[in-house]
Amino acid sequence: MSKLEFLQHKIMTPDQAAHTVLGWKLKSARIGFTNGCFDLLHVGHMSTLIHTANHCDKVVVGLNSDASVRRLKGSSRPLVGQEQRALLMAGFLLVDAVVIFEEDTPLELIQLLQPDVLVKGGDWAEKDIVGAAQVRQTGGEVLIVPYLKGWSTTELADKMQQL
Repeated sequence: MSKLEFLQHKIMTPDQAAHTVLGWKLKSARIGFTNGCFDLLHVGHMSTLIHTANHCDKVVVGLNSDASVRRLKGSSRPLVGQEQRALLMAGFLLVDAVVIFEEDTPLELIQLLQPDVLVKGGDWAEKDIVGAAQVRQTGGEVLIVPYLKGWSTTELADKMQQL
């Protein structure tokens, strides 16, 4: 298997991810989940991935589809297409699976995968984190990574437009 094929193997459909996660759980792995658009990767994203990996055995990243990003962020986004964003996320050693989802929120994916740990960036309050209640109901935990000021995709895109 080539290195590219290895990365592509980490990009899964929701059903493939559910099957893979079940296998990991049968081996007593603790499953972590985070999600986002991950449009322009930056240190804030890396901080979230590191925090997730520090609290679990396997990291699953839910990635908003291009259509979902457009609905959430506007017609000028995403800046990078979903296939490329998924491949970039799969390229991180810390990431074990990447799942593109079409909905505006990852709720259905979270309910399908039932992660043990749900991680979001510090720009979210727990009461606003989609899936937090469902993860807590199944005995999981919700973690919020401290926000790194100045490191959001929107801020970076705005800075680039000013150049």
